[in-house]
Amino acid sequence: MTWSKALKDTVRTGLTVERTKLQPLVAVRGAAGVAIVIGVVLWLATPTLAVSSAFGAFASALVTFQRSWRPRPVLALAVAAGLAVSTFVGYMAAADPLVFGVLLAVWTLLAGMAWAVGPVSGMVATQTVAVMLITVTLPTSVAGALLHAGIIVCAGVVQAALIVVFPVRPWGLQRDALADALAAEADYARRLRHDPVARFDAQPLMDARSAAELTPRQARNRPRQLGGPRGVAERLRPVLASLADPVVGAPAEGPERDHVRDLLAAAGTVLDAVARSIRWGKPVRLPPEAMAVLEGAESGSMLTGPARRSALRLIALLADAVEATDEPVKEARPANGEPKGAKAPKKSGEKEQYRHLLRPTVPRLVPVGLRALRREARWSSAIGRHAVRVAGVSLAGYALGSALPLGHGYWAPMTSVMVMRPDFGQTYSRGVARFVGTLVGVFVGGLVMALAHPGPWVCAALAVVCIALMYLLMRTGYSVASACIAAYVVFLLGIAGEGWSQTVEERVILTLLGGLLAMAAYALFPAWETPKLRDRLADWLAANGRYSLAVLDAFAHPADRKPRRVREALLDARAARQAWEDAVARAQREPVRHRGISRNAERGAEAALATMGRVTMLMEAHIPDRDAAPSKEAEEFAAALRAALPDAAAAVRERRDLDWSGPLDAYGAWQARVGEEGVAVRAAELLVDALDELAGVLSRGPGGRNRAARR
Repeated sequence: MTWSKALKDTVRTGLTVERTKLQPLVAVRGAAGVAIVIGVVLWLATPTLAVSSAFGAFASALVTFQRSWRPRPVLALAVAAGLAVSTFVGYMAAADPLVFGVLLAVWTLLAGMAWAVGPVSGMVATQTVAVMLITVTLPTSVAGALLHAGIIVCAGVVQAALIVVFPVRPWGLQRDALADALAAEADYARRLRHDPVARFDAQPLMDARSAAELTPRQARNRPRQLGGPRGVAERLRPVLASLADPVVGAPAEGPERDHVRDLLAAAGTVLDAVARSIRWGKPVRLPPEAMAVLEGAESGSMLTGPARRSALRLIALLADAVEATDEPVKEARPANGEPKGAKAPKKSGEKEQYRHLLRPTVPRLVPVGLRALRREARWSSAIGRHAVRVAGVSLAGYALGSALPLGHGYWAPMTSVMVMRPDFGQTYSRGVARFVGTLVGVFVGGLVMALAHPGPWVCAALAVVCIALMYLLMRTGYSVASACIAAYVVFLLGIAGEGWSQTVEERVILTLLGGLLAMAAYALFPAWETPKLRDRLADWLAANGRYSLAVLDAFAHPADRKPRRVREALLDARAARQAWEDAVARAQREPVRHRGISRNAERGAEAALATMGRVTMLMEAHIPDRDAAPSKEAEEFAAALRAALPDAAAAVRERRDLDWSGPLDAYGAWQARVGEEGVAVRAAELLVDALDELAGVLSRGPGGRNRAARR
């Protein structure tokens, strides 16, 4: 992609306003917290303290809108504590520009590295830098600095208290994540009716797993509906794929295929009903038509062999999903309108206690964060380079802002820090959105100030209105949020008695300067994803290989099979695939030429590795019981694959041709001994086909599709 096209795409992305679901009650609650803090401080203290407290209340509420699975009060308190520390430390160094510059560079470097812990941690750390730059310009003493920090903490406490006293849809994020996973399974089942090898996006399952990680306190209060269905959803996917696949499941045409289509449609209906029940906390309502199909398949089915086993397993898992909601099952009215009686699943005397994934508490998160920082503290890391880049830009912006004959010079480095992200696309699109939004916001705010000349209390009310609009509309686009924030700042400075005309002019000029610095820094010191695509592809191949080996070992030695090993290998393969897809999405927006892998080869390799993962999943659905006979052929095939994988991953990185002769020979010997009977040998055929396709698309020879590697 050329620079001109990349810039056009980032401008279009930055100025896009999306239609999205709004959260008015949460927005009103956050704005109420800001109003309480500003009103009380303005009444009891000075306008300067009111402005300082407003930033603390604003940031403490802002973090509760982020996609985090931690309790919202904890997030608000953590942000307030971080803002208080950054404010006090900044005040201590503000008297000496040189000392403050060093502090700013070090603090910003650490804030940039915080992205290694996660996006929410990175956003919170960025907020601490922004508030440090703003509040240290307000005149005060050491005692006043402590007072400012204390008021910011109190602002966070107010927001946390409002969240506790006025909860809005408790466990809503967790319910939505689990419901989205089940709805994705339902959609997958319906697509399999027409495309037996349809692709499945595992992101909803990954989100549901993240949402299921709980602290001990959360686990004690979790609704029962959120306990069991996630595990069922994980086990459903391979069963659905195995039932629909024409190689290991029902034939591609005929009565058995029609019966499978009916089963898949009924499964989609049941999963949708369970998803609605979990999302809204209501009983499951199952259409009688779907129940009739499932009951008929259980009592007597025309399916045979692996297809019948998959069908029975599917019915059992659907029953588990319905029962795990712990609500009475209501049978909906049939299509002809005849009423049906209610039906409830049988329950034991006590509720089943589902285990949960452990999420570390905030104190225990410290060593986890330190390990993440140490892992990313290297020159080749995108996050490490981002930290160095944002530290240098913030220092340069602070120096330029101080040197220019304008007030509020901190707006330049603050803009740079707020728009910069570890990847090119987000940095440039946010820079454009920030400038355009600021231009609109300061124009509207300045116009109101010029026409109405409001006093401090009216300015405070207008600031609260602006922040309420920002909370409400922030998910529609960064340009909209920037416009609301810009007007919010104009009215806050109006509380402190700042002249609106000077504020508007300075804000526009310094915001433009900060955005240009951020964009120039990424162009001069980039962290491109395009050159790393082969490494991501090799990581995905290695992870897929470990997953295949874990499943093949279960066929080779059923008595020694380790379900946990298979599960961990599957999670690693999912994570590697997600890392590849994220890298490809970022690389497509970069103005960098392909290095070693063309777009055609990229798409072909992705399809081959996706097929490899799907075939392994089909085998996983038919792992034999522990009392089954060992398979010497599966053991030999696994040994050949295990020997070939390290060199294959290295060949992908080093742009060499892949050699799968060992697995191909082992499969040939396996097929010669047992023929085409058995799920494992048929899946092994699909597996070697996928490996051969991968070698073909990455080949540098005349028949290969990787022309970029031949240049």
